[in-house]
Amino acid sequence: MAAALALLGRAAALVSGAQRFLRGCGVGGSAEKGLSRGISSGERPKRPLTAYFRFLKENHSAFRQKNPEASNMELVKKIADAWKELPASQKQVYEEGRKTDWQRYKEQLAAYKAQLTPAQAAALKEERRKRLAKRRSFRAKRAKLKQLFDAWQKLSSSQKQPYMQLAEDDKVRYVNEMKSWEAKMVELGREDLIRSRPQMPKMKTAETAKKAETAKASSRENKAKLKLKKSEE
Repeated sequence: MAAALALLGRAAALVSGAQRFLRGCGVGGSAEKGLSRGISSGERPKRPLTAYFRFLKENHSAFRQKNPEASNMELVKKIADAWKELPASQKQVYEEGRKTDWQRYKEQLAAYKAQLTPAQAAALKEERRKRLAKRRSFRAKRAKLKQLFDAWQKLSSSQKQPYMQLAEDDKVRYVNEMKSWEAKMVELGREDLIRSRPQMPKMKTAETAKKAETAKASSRENKAKLKLKKSEE
């Protein structure tokens, strides 16, 4: 189960990255988006696409034509499956293209950094530090969640029961508090704040309807008095 969870996480990351790519963000195009001090993100060389993303970009239109009803996620999964089944010799073609572009990227990046002022270089370094820190934080949280998941899986049914009971009690508490709050909103004539329940037709007793109407009338009266008071001032 743990292995499956890790695999699912990697797959989700791949699909998420592919979806961002399909939305036109590209790879590395917004790396310095948050920088100020005169640094243009458009001037910074973009990282070359990986072999897989090259395959994705090249085949996206063809897969879309074959699967016009598929969502972006479904389409990416189909392309990922096709990539997995691609012979190593054909994958190597995309890898060679990546290597060529990577060498060109390093040369362009060196030239880009050489023309930066000390302040711009410092801002670039700080932005990268923040980005890496955010990435490390995300990975640490994901690792912690995996540990908790593994620990939960190892618990016996009797050990899980107290936590399941707490969750059930909390659910009941939430439902009761929500009912109380909604009843209060009805009294104040603010039914617009109550969640809609299309699956449960709203039933009002005569008493409840009368209270709601009284609350609305009182609200209108208060608004009228407030307007009168403002006009007198």
